[in-house]
Amino acid sequence: MDRLIGIADAALRTLFAPPRATRPCPVVPADQTALTPQQRQEAGALMRVNHVGEICAQALYTAQALATPNPALRAQFEAAAREETDHLAWTNERLQDLGDRPSLLNPLWYAGAFALGLVAGRLGDRVSLGFVVETERQVEAHLQSHLERLPVADHASRAIVAQMKQDEAEHAVEALAAGAAELPEAAKGLMRAAAKVMTTTAHYI
Repeated sequence: MDRLIGIADAALRTLFAPPRATRPCPVVPADQTALTPQQRQEAGALMRVNHVGEICAQALYTAQALATPNPALRAQFEAAAREETDHLAWTNERLQDLGDRPSLLNPLWYAGAFALGLVAGRLGDRVSLGFVVETERQVEAHLQSHLERLPVADHASRAIVAQMKQDEAEHAVEALAAGAAELPEAAKGLMRAAAKVMTTTAHYI
């Protein structure tokens, strides 16, 4: 019961409480960020998508920590979730700076990601870790695409995304070291399709 209460608390904090980072926001070059209205709109849409990704990361790691019977692995998932909280705080702050808003569908994204994380966790620790590896690889590629699409003058957003990309790569390495199994190509394809639906929708809603 205590764990279920903790999970409910985590969901409410992720969705409705202002996130607090444990690390300072990545350093922005001294050049002043000056964006046109169109650039600001595009940057806001991209950062909203990234914010949704961090909502999903909180749900995934919380569910996987719940599902594993391995205390050491549970601690690894919880540590990764704390690091992802930094990303959540940074993207939330950047959205505010850009005068934009988070996705209106965040509760739906959280619920769907939690369900996926729980299923992955129930399939065993090696599969759960494999899910982390593939998720982080896809997120890393997605963040690289955002670095290519963000306005060159948007130094703040680009610094945040670059740090996030580095952190996601490290999470994948840690999961591999912990014994992750390679997921079937069909599973990877389904993950890519689900991510495409989420990112496309969150870009606008």
